[in-house]
Amino acid sequence: MARIAHLPDRAVLAVSGADRVSFLQGLVSNDMTTVAPGHAVWTAFLSAQGKWLADFFVLADPEGVRLLVDCDRAQADMLRQRLSRYRLRAQVEIGETGYAVHAAWGDGFTPPAGYPAAPDPRLPDAGWRVLLGHPAPDASADDVDYDRHRLALGLPDGARDCESDRTLLLEANFDQLNGISWTKGCYMGQELTARTRYRGLVRRHLLPVMAGRELPPPGTPVMSGDTAVGEMRSSRDSAGMAMIRNEHIHDTDLVAGGHALHVKVPQWFTLPDKK
Repeated sequence: MARIAHLPDRAVLAVSGADRVSFLQGLVSNDMTTVAPGHAVWTAFLSAQGKWLADFFVLADPEGVRLLVDCDRAQADMLRQRLSRYRLRAQVEIGETGYAVHAAWGDGFTPPAGYPAAPDPRLPDAGWRVLLGHPAPDASADDVDYDRHRLALGLPDGARDCESDRTLLLEANFDQLNGISWTKGCYMGQELTARTRYRGLVRRHLLPVMAGRELPPPGTPVMSGDTAVGEMRSSRDSAGMAMIRNEHIHDTDLVAGGHALHVKVPQWFTLPDKK
């Protein structure tokens, strides 16, 4: 059964103008030339040092004249301002839209005609991203239901799971969730991102965790005995995300906030080989 939920904590920016594709291509981690009606891209905007600042989906409008940036509402102003700094002489305009972001998942979903919609590019089970002119009046779920859905899949949720100017993309599994193009060429932070891949410099990963009770807040240390081996990120009830050092992912004695938890390694996740 298909479910659709309005996500009120998301906003949509429009990048328009003749240079819209090449403009974003030089700034974000994924290949903007692949964005088309019905095909979205998940990507990240990094600092010059290759650290996460924001991530978002990019969809094309049905007319093919704008790139639509589905982003965290709390980051929309920052993102618009930072992107605008790099406009220089590019024929690009960056502005707000009135779209309401929805997520749909489950069997039998049919995207509405005339609105931007595309499968979530991270995982097939993630469902769809849908941009409507207003919150869907017949929504069969809400943002809490969607949050439980994405936690069960182990999908990161922006600033709730990544730390600005600290998190590396490979720590947050952007490479395993189709968030990086390794062939597109240079972009902001590309050098460090490539180096972490080829030199095997990723020492921790963001993974789903489970507990027998409500999980503690973000920043709570995850302990293995007397050793801090990670920290909690987002959670809802007994399911959450935590950044865990690689060598402790399979530990059976993990504790956070005084209560036992275990890492639920997703089927899609592969721990990189040591270099």
